[in-house]
Amino acid sequence: MPFLPISREDMNERGIEQLDFICVTGDAYIDHPTFGIAIISRMIEAAGFSVGIIAQPMSDADFTKLGKPRHCFMVTGGNIDSMVANYTVALKKRNDDAYSPGGRASSAGRGSRRPDRAVTVYCRALKRLYPDTEIEIGGLEASLRRFAHYDYWSDSVMPSILVDSGADFLMYGMGEVTLAEMLNRFKQGQRLADMHDLRGICYLTKPENTPLGAVQCDSYEIVRENKKAYAKSCRKQYDEQDEVYGRTIVQRHGNMMLVQNPPQRSVTQAEFDYAYELPYMRAYHPVYEKDGGVPAIQEIEFSITHNRGCFGFCNFCSIALHQGRKVVTRSEDSVYNEAVMLSEKPNFKGYIHDVGGPTANFRHPSCDKQEEHGLCKGRKCLAPTPCRNINADHSDYIRLLRRLRSIKRVKKVFIRSGIRFDYMLLEKNNAFLDELVANHVSGQLKVAPEHASNKVLDKMGKPHIEVYEEFERRFYASTKKCGKEQYLVPYLMSSHPGCTLADAIELAVFEKRHNIRPEQVQDFYPTPGTISTAMFHTGLDPYTMEPVFVPRTAEEKAMQRALLQYFKPQNRDLVEKALRIAKRTDLIGYGKDCLIAPSNKAQSVKTQRAKTQCIEPQSAGSNRRRGKPKKGRKR
Repeated sequence: MPFLPISREDMNERGIEQLDFICVTGDAYIDHPTFGIAIISRMIEAAGFSVGIIAQPMSDADFTKLGKPRHCFMVTGGNIDSMVANYTVALKKRNDDAYSPGGRASSAGRGSRRPDRAVTVYCRALKRLYPDTEIEIGGLEASLRRFAHYDYWSDSVMPSILVDSGADFLMYGMGEVTLAEMLNRFKQGQRLADMHDLRGICYLTKPENTPLGAVQCDSYEIVRENKKAYAKSCRKQYDEQDEVYGRTIVQRHGNMMLVQNPPQRSVTQAEFDYAYELPYMRAYHPVYEKDGGVPAIQEIEFSITHNRGCFGFCNFCSIALHQGRKVVTRSEDSVYNEAVMLSEKPNFKGYIHDVGGPTANFRHPSCDKQEEHGLCKGRKCLAPTPCRNINADHSDYIRLLRRLRSIKRVKKVFIRSGIRFDYMLLEKNNAFLDELVANHVSGQLKVAPEHASNKVLDKMGKPHIEVYEEFERRFYASTKKCGKEQYLVPYLMSSHPGCTLADAIELAVFEKRHNIRPEQVQDFYPTPGTISTAMFHTGLDPYTMEPVFVPRTAEEKAMQRALLQYFKPQNRDLVEKALRIAKRTDLIGYGKDCLIAPSNKAQSVKTQRAKTQCIEPQSAGSNRRRGKPKKGRKR
């Protein structure tokens, strides 16, 4: 099965005069199910429609090269938000982009391959060029910006992306079920304007057409100016994102009403299998060979997605608002068949890089009540303590991994997606941990305790640090038992809302006590739509409405980040400044618990003072001055 058309020449070869749909994406064209646009386009093709791809358009000629679609344009910013792709948390422009040809963010002579706010830029261009053609938007950038939202890059509250972009229709979350229903409606001769009753979509309408019984958020104009109103609206939006009990949400924007219909149901296992078994090329388009290919393929080419959704529900993560909290999985046979197919590729070296998803070791719903009642509103399954109804069982995942290891050409199956160690510890035995350590770790296992201060962890929606410490103990015991030398690599975050300088120091002390020296740390990045971003903007916890401390200044963020890497010489001065501000000079010295030694300048002053007093300077580790020995003691 060839790649989908990207040019008029491709259309002519297939005898297509006009495409039914045209998909526009901010990523390079990679026909792999890790990319939402690949799934959407292959589903359209499988339904009997013609579909083409415009990847990273940069001019009117790019937007018009496939002509006008019969039904609509479908636009996405790509696999990640375009602003996150283009800027670091320090608001510096990135030079690299793994989702672009050659891994470069810009094209020689043409500028940026991915514009800021790509969905909005693409839609405005299409509306200008094809004013009578409908546009549907979806993917992460559109999904997380569907309501009025705080925008970190402009430091302002922006309206729904439907308002800014001029698009006609927004498909939020994972779109397979909604898309299938849309395609059936198109076959019946309907347009997007006729489909406002579909679940899993947002649209704009006149206020007099507002659905009855909807949950009402304060208007864009109110939440833009009133932070308390913004925080309350954030909670309402999260509380209604359950496919069982979620209701319609409305939010006024000027003279129009934004309507979010209830969430679409999750895919069934058969539908999940179907979406991942479509005839993908599982490669980037050959047109990119001249640029050196697209780096993003390297991690995903021999990786397998087996699940979707995450009931972990961390506050800084967008999965709950996009994929949802309900975990769904592919069948064991479907995953196994994909692994066999990968093993037969000529460039397969024997290693499956990952068998995971948002959280690798979630293979079934968190409890038995979800199908009928949904996931508990306003509560988390695992934090701060696990729900007593949680069903912790890795037996199905273990069976799947063992079956994959049995494939003839497979040497090793790694797990590189996130592992929820707190969930793992709830199981009554060590079976999965022992299996993981013995067979699926490549020397290092990446886990995400995120912080050591329980106060901060509560704001993150993560389990307390004692849970990680128990996992650490069991991991190294299991590693020792199987005779391997393997290590944990903890992901840690600085400057999350609720994290004071004292909390950052607590994390640095924890690192030293546990001999953790992170090569990389992540500053909290306030991405659109998350609960943590609402805290960052408002200084309020949306679920308690209590004030939350927020590190805001560049200097304080720099000190918190430096504390997480206190051992680096270039961070020494910032660490000392932070310790002095926090009145923790007890951590400056030569003791085993100290983070940094005194500065050379301070040591020189101390030495000079000692000489003036005719005594020897204090030595490292000494608790008293070395003067004349006290009577009765040996030197």
